[in-house]
Amino acid sequence: MKIRRLFVEKKRGFDIEAQKLLKDIRESLNIKQVNNLRILNRYDIAGMENKEYEQSRHTVFSEKTVDTVYEEKLDDTVGKRTFAVQYLPGQYDQRADSAAQCIQILTQKERIDIISSKVYVIEGDITDQQFKSIKNYCINPVDSKESPLEKPEQLEQKVHIPENVEQLNGFRDKTREELAKFIDEKGLAMSLDDLEFCRQYFKNNEKRDPSITEIKVIDTYWSDHCRHTTFMTELEDIKIESGKFSEPIKGSYNNYLKFRDDLNRNEKPVCLMDIATIAMKKLKAEGKMDDLDESEEINACSIVVDADIDGKIEKWLVMFKNETHNHPTEIEPFGGAATCIGGAIRDPLSGRSYVYQAMRVTGSGDPTVDLNSTLEGKLPQKKITVGAAQGYSSYGNQIGLATGLVSEIYDSGYVAKRMEVGAVVAAAPMENVIRKRPQPSDIVILLGGRTGRDGCGGATGSSKKHTEKSILTSGAEVQKGNPVTERKLQRLFRKSEVSTLIKRCNDFGAGGVSVAIGELARGLEINLDLVPKKYEGLDGTELAISESQERMAVVVSRENADRFIKYAEEENLEATKVAVVTEEDRLKFYWRGNIIVDLSRKFIDTNGVRAKNKVFVKSPDESDGY
Repeated sequence: MKIRRLFVEKKRGFDIEAQKLLKDIRESLNIKQVNNLRILNRYDIAGMENKEYEQSRHTVFSEKTVDTVYEEKLDDTVGKRTFAVQYLPGQYDQRADSAAQCIQILTQKERIDIISSKVYVIEGDITDQQFKSIKNYCINPVDSKESPLEKPEQLEQKVHIPENVEQLNGFRDKTREELAKFIDEKGLAMSLDDLEFCRQYFKNNEKRDPSITEIKVIDTYWSDHCRHTTFMTELEDIKIESGKFSEPIKGSYNNYLKFRDDLNRNEKPVCLMDIATIAMKKLKAEGKMDDLDESEEINACSIVVDADIDGKIEKWLVMFKNETHNHPTEIEPFGGAATCIGGAIRDPLSGRSYVYQAMRVTGSGDPTVDLNSTLEGKLPQKKITVGAAQGYSSYGNQIGLATGLVSEIYDSGYVAKRMEVGAVVAAAPMENVIRKRPQPSDIVILLGGRTGRDGCGGATGSSKKHTEKSILTSGAEVQKGNPVTERKLQRLFRKSEVSTLIKRCNDFGAGGVSVAIGELARGLEINLDLVPKKYEGLDGTELAISESQERMAVVVSRENADRFIKYAEEENLEATKVAVVTEEDRLKFYWRGNIIVDLSRKFIDTNGVRAKNKVFVKSPDESDGY
């Protein structure tokens, strides 16, 4: 099959990206010898006929007014330093995907294969070491790699056919020391006590050894990201140090204890989650939160308001949601910040509401410091700050969301851990939001994007303690956003005839299929063979825990399933029946016709072993901070 190669470069005056990078190299890397820099988008295209190629060259791949196109090879690169960058296998490439979709619409034929990459041409008398520094600055090893400059002979990737998922023979007889080693080997986020609890469950209740998929699913369910295990840690022996500024702390804590007594909550463990939510419970008990909307769905905080719609008062739901993507943004700034706002949108969207407004709050180290002061294993603060701003704005612009407030905080404390917060406000007519408890025989539909390796382990990854090696080992944990698909989801859910078919909905933010579908009902049978994939070669475990973005899990009655899928197709959204609600109180996953997860819902809902901690609150420093 003939492979065509196309280079597209912005004309002088429109080459903003190249000019910004040139300025950055001169200032941040202090390489003044670079006197010009060019950036070109390179496309390797397979399976296109001549007529189709001519049709798409200046419509899909380029614009005549602002782009210069080179075919097959680049002119005028002799004696200049050149390198190319492309995404790692398994990372979603929106540029190539969008081009392939546009060509499919143009030709009305089967989808063709496209691989995109970015080519950098450096002009100037620079040393090998300086060239290496520039490449290191441009290539983030978390999601990208240097690409060969030669054109490939074929684009088809060799597909690894996965083996059956690993059965952990002998797991139920492992000693505590062996379990500790097992946590390190498998990269689990759960504690040793949690894993010991699992071992006892399989030995005493299931009377068998688990599959690796079952352990990974449990690890995902019990992760800090999905179950807030840190905030649920039981606090014991709480002591508050005496000091000039300790009285307000003691007063607040005593108020908390009084509220617990008033609300008959003394049998509940004292934890940060209880402390954070006690005021809301107190206000509710006093009848001061009558507008609070409550349901078994927990997609976003929502209230009921009277809305004046063209002079008519209607009951509307207003939803609030925030999302933190601190760890993903630190290791992959563009994708981490993009999926931060994407994730914040998806929560109220899964509540069938439309997002109208957003805000962004970030915490960063000083982005103007010399790059040589960057901590080992971390990206430069400037790279994180600029890349995150570009990722957030790129996603917001493509989905059409107005961000009214952007607050960037700079402090040396954020060098250790980036802060990336996105928050949104959404609303929908109450009559459009139908919430019903799923019943046996109801169908679960997977709606939206396809599943890939991007986002595998995201929930557990953001729940682990990280080291300077995390940037090299955690790449798959960072999802790649697809705002175009999410915009289609927004359009679909705004239709009352669609939203009123939905009994319950979850987005695929953290935990992938295992949590997004697993939380919808007590009893479920999920067929992983039906899950649409971005590419072949994914095994059952990856399909179960991948957090690929822009997907929804929707419960509808069996008689409404085909109707819902038809509505989705009208928005060019893929919708697939992947699971059925059952009477049995168990979560079951099938792959290749075999059952690879079969867990008691009661066991999953324990959330593992509740951690305990003693607390000593130091008195604020009297000489500093006021």
